[in-house]
Amino acid sequence: RALHFLHDKPRPPCSLTHPTHALIEWFICVDSLDNIPERQDSMASLMGFRSLGVAAARRASALRSVHVAAMSASRGMASDRPEPFLADSLTAVGSRRIFTSDHDIMRESARAFFNEQVKPHTAEWEAAGQVSREVWQGAGQQGLLGVLIPEEYGGMGGDVYSAAVVWEEQAIANTFGPGFAIHSDIVLPYILHFGTEEQKKKYLPGSCDGSLIGAIAMTEPDAGSDLQGVRTTATKEGNEWVLNGSKTFISNGQMCDYVIVVAKTDSTAKRAAHALSLFLVDAGVEGFDKGKNLQKIGLKAQDTSELFFSNCRIPDSALLGTLNHGFYHLMQELPQERLLLGVMGVAHAAAMYEWTREYVKNRQAFGSTLSALPTIRHQLAELKTSICAAQAFVDQTLVLHEEGRLDAQGASMIKYYGSELEGKVADTCLQMFGGHGYMWEMDIARAFADARVQRIYGGANEIMKELISRSI
Repeated sequence: RALHFLHDKPRPPCSLTHPTHALIEWFICVDSLDNIPERQDSMASLMGFRSLGVAAARRASALRSVHVAAMSASRGMASDRPEPFLADSLTAVGSRRIFTSDHDIMRESARAFFNEQVKPHTAEWEAAGQVSREVWQGAGQQGLLGVLIPEEYGGMGGDVYSAAVVWEEQAIANTFGPGFAIHSDIVLPYILHFGTEEQKKKYLPGSCDGSLIGAIAMTEPDAGSDLQGVRTTATKEGNEWVLNGSKTFISNGQMCDYVIVVAKTDSTAKRAAHALSLFLVDAGVEGFDKGKNLQKIGLKAQDTSELFFSNCRIPDSALLGTLNHGFYHLMQELPQERLLLGVMGVAHAAAMYEWTREYVKNRQAFGSTLSALPTIRHQLAELKTSICAAQAFVDQTLVLHEEGRLDAQGASMIKYYGSELEGKVADTCLQMFGGHGYMWEMDIARAFADARVQRIYGGANEIMKELISRSI
C-alpha cells in the first residue's frame, strides 16, 4: 500500500532506483521540505545545525526498519552514493551507501561542532588535563550525547549509523579530549539494558543533556584485559553494599558524576565469571575518592584517573543488573565498545591520510613537490587502499550491529584491524611530514600520540587475536 501511495503522489526528485530506497527518500524529502529550513540557510548557524542534526537522527531512527529492509533488498544494486575511494576525499560527506541524507545532515552538524567548539580549545584543555563542563553541555544541546538512548529518557533515539557519525567526526577532527563515546555508547547502554526504571530516570536524562558525566571502572592495577582477575569487593551488610578496592586508567575518572564499578560479590564461586556484579556509585559518596589525574603519552586533554574505594557504603538499589551476572553483562556490551574503537580508528586513519595528501602536494623538495616523488605517491597509494578496504569492513560491521548480528569475533576483528591500521597510518604519515610532524602543534603529532592507546584499551590487541583464533 505504501508503494502504491508513493507512485500516486508527486514527489521530489529521487536518484535511488530501488522502490524501497525510493520510499525512504520520499519520506525524508517530504519531511525535510515540511519541517526544516533549506539546507543552505541551515549552514548559517550552529544552532540551526543542532535542530537539523536532532531531527535527522530521529528520522533515521523512525526509518530504521525500512532502511534495514532496503539494505537487505539492495545488496549488489547500484547506489548514487560513492564509496570512499571514488569520492574526492576519504572523509567526504555524502559517501558510503550505509548512510542516508539524514545522516549527512547530522554529520555536517557534528563536524561543525567538533571543529568550532572543541578543536580551538585543545591546547588549553591539554594543559589542564581535562576538558570543560561547558563542552559537555554544548554536546548535549547539540544532540551528540546519548544518540542511541530512547527519547523517553532524554536521548536521540537514533540508529547505530547515527552514533557512528558522532564517533567518526570526533576522530576526523582529531579531538579526543572529551570522552563522549565512552560516556554515551559504553556507559549508558549498561544503564539502559540492565538498569531499573528508577536508575534509568536518575541517570539517563542528565547524561544525555551533558549535566552528568559517566565512567566505567573495570581495570585494576593487577587486572586489565583479564576481567576475571578483579579484586575489588562488594560485601553485603544489611540493606547496603560495602565496596573496597582500587581502579586505574579510568577514562572520565576525574570529571565523572557517577561510575559503574565492577566488583567481586561472591567469594565462594568456583569461577570468577560467576562472582562479579556491577554497581552505580555517585561521586562524593563517603569512601569513594578520586586519585590523581594520570599523565599519559597521548589523549592529554582526556581525564584518566585512579579511583579508590575504602569501606564505601552504597544502597542495595545501586546494584546494576543481576547479582553475580556482571561478567555476562560486560560480555554483552563489549562488542559495541570494540566496534566503536575500530570505527574511530579507521576514521582517524582516513583523516591522517587526507592531511598528509594535502601536505605533500604543497611541500617543496628537490625542485618539486613531495608528491612528485614516486616513493611518496606509492606509500600514499598503499595507505589509501588499506583504509578503503578497512572502511568496507567497518560498514559491514555497522550493518551487522544495527541488525543485532555482530558477534564477539566480528567486534574483536574490527577493533584489532582498525587500531593496527590507525597506528601504521600515523607512523607513515608523520614520516612524510618530516621534522614538522614531530612538532606538537601539528595535528599529525597529536594523532600519532593519541593513536597508540587504541591497541591497548578496550581489550589489548593480543587478546583480540586470541578471541578471533577460537573460531579457527
